Amino acid sequence: METATENLENDHVYILRLIGVMEKMVLTVSTELKHIELAVSLIRNYADGFHHGKEENIFFPLLVKKGFSNENGPIPIMIHDHAEGRNYVKGMVVEIENIKQGDASSLTLLYEYMQGYIDLLKAHINKENKVLFRMADKALSQDEHEGLLKDFAALEKSKYSKGQLDRFITGIEGLEAIYMTPNP
Repeated sequence: METATENLENDHVYILRLIGVMEKMVLTVSTELKHIELAVSLIRNYADGFHHGKEENIFFPLLVKKGFSNENGPIPIMIHDHAEGRNYVKGMVVEIENIKQGDASSLTLLYEYMQGYIDLLKAHINKENKVLFRMADKALSQDEHEGLLKDFAALEKSKYSKGQLDRFITGIEGLEAIYMTPNP
């Protein structure tokens, strides 16, 4: 049976795929704003809204009840990383709007925000997968994992329409097809 940490790690697989696309956008100096806007939308709705929502509203509070510190250690670090990621996304949104208004110099700032987000999320996911989730696996019982999975499913049903999460994945895969396919 799947555990709550495996469920969260499965989300990380798709988030890392999106990060890979963003990295390719930065490296190739993509000026396709519609693609960059889609990546930002996927960050906001999938990585932050859905995945971080599961962590911040369900997973972390249970870990605190199990004795993890809300003041020191991995949980406040993860929450800080989430907030820092949101700041990078806000910067991306501002610079996209500036580019649309004709400010070509904003492209450099947009790439800087994108690269900051990429670097942050790679390190963040590594810390969660290798440290926090392993600590959680030792602290949580099978019943607690099952309860978390039920709560994750309830969150999904209450906040996302049927097929919406599949559309997020399809969006990531669509961007991969454009940016990650080798040129002939």
